[in-house]
Amino acid sequence: MEDSKDSKKEQLSQADIERLELLQKANERIGKQLTINSETGSLQEFDELRQLIGKEFEDPSEKYSLYYTGIRKLLMDFLPKGKEYKEFRNIIYDEKNVFLNLGKKKSDNSGVRKSDGRMTYQPVMKEILDIIFIWVGESQNPFDLYREFYLLNEKHNYGHEQYDRSTANVAKAMLELSVK
Repeated sequence: MEDSKDSKKEQLSQADIERLELLQKANERIGKQLTINSETGSLQEFDELRQLIGKEFEDPSEKYSLYYTGIRKLLMDFLPKGKEYKEFRNIIYDEKNVFLNLGKKKSDNSGVRKSDGRMTYQPVMKEILDIIFIWVGESQNPFDLYREFYLLNEKHNYGHEQYDRSTANVAKAMLELSVK
């Protein structure tokens, strides 16, 4: 029996033995990895878990700021106010919320979205906030903003809210009036 193990060791090259040793070392410490330093060529150990912790995670206070002092405040400040514009605003808010909720719509679940756009990912919030900034700086026409949100949802294949006939006609007219 000993002879067969010895004969297998003899068959392995020096490079094979080094690889096996590296694999054994890599399995010895969970959460730590070996890497080869590109400058010196030496082996270095790094703690994979510590590097993960060091990366930026979602920041609740930044989310709050992006949503309430960015997205919501700008829309409230620059969209038309008053009862006569409520339907327009709601259609725009619906399109915004479809995007912030990664495609979840109220019309998918009998009027309940089952998601909260205020808790979405920060990059998603930043993307829609950039659109609002550009809209405030360039046009401030609510139909243009609706079109931008509509196209954003199209780009991501999120779809749109399903409305009754009357509201669907208003949404369609908003798109047509925003054609540049």
